[in-house]
Amino acid sequence: MACWVLKTEPTDYSLADLLREGETEWAGVKNALAVRNLKAMKKGDQVMIYHTGNERAVVGVAKVLRAEEGRVVIGKAKALGRVVTLAEIKERADLKGWGVVRMGRLSVVPTTEAEWACVMGMERGEVKSFKE
Repeated sequence: MACWVLKTEPTDYSLADLLREGETEWAGVKNALAVRNLKAMKKGDQVMIYHTGNERAVVGVAKVLRAEEGRVVIGKAKALGRVVTLAEIKERADLKGWGVVRMGRLSVVPTTEAEWACVMGMERGEVKSFKE
């Protein structure tokens, strides 16, 4: 199972919208690399929801419910107990190579299990290193 980050401007579509609707097709991706990443997503993959704009933070998680022919539907979302800000992420040496940091404008970012574990640990207030 792969892990991903989906970035969204919360004034356009937010985690609250996804929680209210239950599921949504992730659309509107135009960057060629982001489209390729979207096409690589599979049913059951884990997704972090990242709010861009003024918030700049991982705010929730979800699952890929359906993925076919470049169409991805996500759902089973839940809010994090504590958001993890980009500023916090950039302070972590074990996340310096993460696509969220290196490719800030990319809207669909592949994420390793170690990066996922690190961010989820940060949400829980853990400070240990999560190296692969």
